[in-house]
Amino acid sequence: MTLVRSSKILGRKPLPTGFFPMILVLVVIMLMTYSVYEVHLKDREDLHILHGLEVEMNLDYWQLGAPGLRPAHVMVSAENKQKFSNLLDVNGIKHDLYMDNVADVLNNHDEEMFHWRKTRDGRIFPFQDYPTYTEINAYLERIAAQYPQTVTLVNAGKSFEGRDIKYLKISTTNFTDTTKPIYFMNAMIHAREWVTTPVALYAIHRLVEDVRAQERDVLESTDWIIMPLANPDGYEYTHTDDRLWRRTRSYNPSVNETCYGVDGNRNFNVSFNTIGVSSDPCSNIYPGTRPFSEVEMSYIRDVLHEYVDRIQLYLDIHSQGNMVLFAYGDHSLPPDAVNLHMVGASMGAAIDVHKLPQAPFYLVGNSALVLYGTSGSAQDYGQLVGVPFSFTLELPGYGYGFVVPPQYIEQIVEETWQGIVASARVSAAFYKARINI
Repeated sequence: MTLVRSSKILGRKPLPTGFFPMILVLVVIMLMTYSVYEVHLKDREDLHILHGLEVEMNLDYWQLGAPGLRPAHVMVSAENKQKFSNLLDVNGIKHDLYMDNVADVLNNHDEEMFHWRKTRDGRIFPFQDYPTYTEINAYLERIAAQYPQTVTLVNAGKSFEGRDIKYLKISTTNFTDTTKPIYFMNAMIHAREWVTTPVALYAIHRLVEDVRAQERDVLESTDWIIMPLANPDGYEYTHTDDRLWRRTRSYNPSVNETCYGVDGNRNFNVSFNTIGVSSDPCSNIYPGTRPFSEVEMSYIRDVLHEYVDRIQLYLDIHSQGNMVLFAYGDHSLPPDAVNLHMVGASMGAAIDVHKLPQAPFYLVGNSALVLYGTSGSAQDYGQLVGVPFSFTLELPGYGYGFVVPPQYIEQIVEETWQGIVASARVSAAFYKARINI
């Protein structure tokens, strides 16, 4: 990782190149002042206090905490460290320093990636690595070309910066059999959550390249739409400039001349800009000026609307926290919350059978009750427009936040695939009952 990549951790517009020598000095100082704290939450009041500080101090969650079950990990700037610690002390919330120097963590991760790829000597699939935008598209194109009987490549359109956003339609009947439900999943709304895209690519691999006898039913009974990279601009930026970039990369100087992008998972038209957001255009949870201001999120919306009569399950893949979450973020529940919980539990239980011992068991529940209130999420929008089972999946992080070592990728994609299979089977059964087959 270069110093320039590390320098933009706050998401501000880069200075002219003539300032580069000064930037090198400032970069090292700035990143060394960011730390990650482990916060032990006793109850929901502790969680509420921490969430309030997120907006006030522009905290950055590296791990979502669950009161009484698992700690939260939050990144804090040097200027806020003392205030942050004091406020937690006043409220009796235990906390410890977890990562003293974020710059060291990112540099160590880059070294791990280099050695990982070197030991593989080029013999690596995209779902065994953190592939680039170009590598992801090449994989989708190859799969579509080699398996035209079952795979259709769709270009949804251009991102803000002009990158193609592609997805695959996978079907043994070319999407013509309306008695089959559709399972729609997307990954990488949040650009720094690198481990999410390999999960989507591995699902493609198991549905197309490596169809096993015991799982052929999920290919034949269900049609699939898989969008592995919903936010390509942000994702590319994490490779070239700022590994911790979360938002899109849109630019609206009438709102702010130095800060780019919005939180794509606050940009959907459901209770927009009401809870769990910040009015600061530089914040990681800034929702934008209006619903679907981000063209990338409109492509997800369009898929949901085009196939809403048949999409039985929508899965928005994020990292991390070992959670299966469902609507709504405003603390209300959909009418069919019991069945939502059942399908989510089937996914979590199937993953837990294959999890590593050090990983916590999956939590399943309403996103606002398990975590905190949010608005404008993809999960909520899917539920609102009529998808029976709409979920946010939070993958494991093993304590590494957004820089999960590559050695864990194969474990994560395999165990998550088992959860996807289980949820596909259960949701398909509900679909058949709904259309009276």
